[in-house]
Amino acid sequence: MTQSTRHPRLKMKPSAHKRLKSGHPWVYSNEVDMDAAAKALAPGSVVTVTDAGGAQLATAHFNPRTLIAARLLSAKGDTPIDAAFVGEHLRRALALRERLFAAPFYRLIHAEADGLPGLIVDRFGDSFVVQPNTAGMDALSDMIATALRDLGAKTVIVRGEGAARALEGLEDNVRCAFGNLDGPVPVEENGVTFYADLMSGQKTGWFFDQRDNHAFMASMSKGASVLDLYTHTGGFALPAAKAGAKEVLGVDRSAPALELAAKAAKANGVTCAFEKAEVFPFLDAALTRKATWDVVIGDPPAFVKSRKDMKVGLQGYRKLARMCAGVTAPGGLLFMASCSHNAPLEDFTAAVARGVTDASRNARIIRTSGAAPDHPVHPFLPESAYLKAVVLQLD
Repeated sequence: MTQSTRHPRLKMKPSAHKRLKSGHPWVYSNEVDMDAAAKALAPGSVVTVTDAGGAQLATAHFNPRTLIAARLLSAKGDTPIDAAFVGEHLRRALALRERLFAAPFYRLIHAEADGLPGLIVDRFGDSFVVQPNTAGMDALSDMIATALRDLGAKTVIVRGEGAARALEGLEDNVRCAFGNLDGPVPVEENGVTFYADLMSGQKTGWFFDQRDNHAFMASMSKGASVLDLYTHTGGFALPAAKAGAKEVLGVDRSAPALELAAKAAKANGVTCAFEKAEVFPFLDAALTRKATWDVVIGDPPAFVKSRKDMKVGLQGYRKLARMCAGVTAPGGLLFMASCSHNAPLEDFTAAVARGVTDASRNARIIRTSGAAPDHPVHPFLPESAYLKAVVLQLD
């Protein structure tokens, strides 16, 4: 006979449960009856969420210290959050990715949309990188690593770091759960080989979200001169070169990332130039000497890290668009992206359009896009559609 599970109860305030009942996966702290028992629960505790009358609504991870107090794990109360639960979600996510991609290089778990809130898992062949960004997922990290081993993982790296963890009261912790790495690992994407540093590269070491955008801009680059700003390890530069660009320059401030980009260029048999520089001073100098490129790519880190950064961040995108437009040749293409989930698409697009106008250029948007399909969007959580990109042709 299976023993039933009973989690601590987290009671919501009267009428506060309506959003949760309608499908939203978060409960905010001001919606919770934060009594002494709730405050005493450890960050990352598994709870059963109830309405004000005690009716069970969901099973969730709870943190009494954060604005997002509870993150939905199951739409049923008292659901066991154990190895079977984790394994089921990983297998379901794997089945989807194997339908989407022939090669084992993709985002395997994309947090709420894959039913594991606060968790990111990226796959690099038989190596996996786990990012537990909440206290609840951090507590499950060993269980997650074991479940990945059961799916064939030979190496699992846990990258516990970043601002999201700090908000959860977690310290940075980067470790190898099992297996070993001899250095950067190859990444195959759209017929191009890249290299990713899984232990110390940005995020998980690679940005699978730009997969489709890499391919589209490569298709626009045959015979063109291409400038790839914030190139990282050559995400846009290398596909453009392989597609037949006449010249490619990638710019980034990270010497280790550029070393991996140069290594990948050699592996793919293409010629790319890479320059270590801060992007805004680089563009200042390029504008001064009136340099232009047929295709200009601006893929910066997040300029809007929180809602309070919105005004300054959008001004940053506007400035970058103005400077990029200034170095885009007549008839050329400008790609601009934002990974700031706090900046809505319409606001980002307006900032880019104003920047292009500031450069005294006329333009038309030929493509608007988001992340690749291994980054699914939770239908009631627009924040999960964080990546947005526009391509403009300039007169």
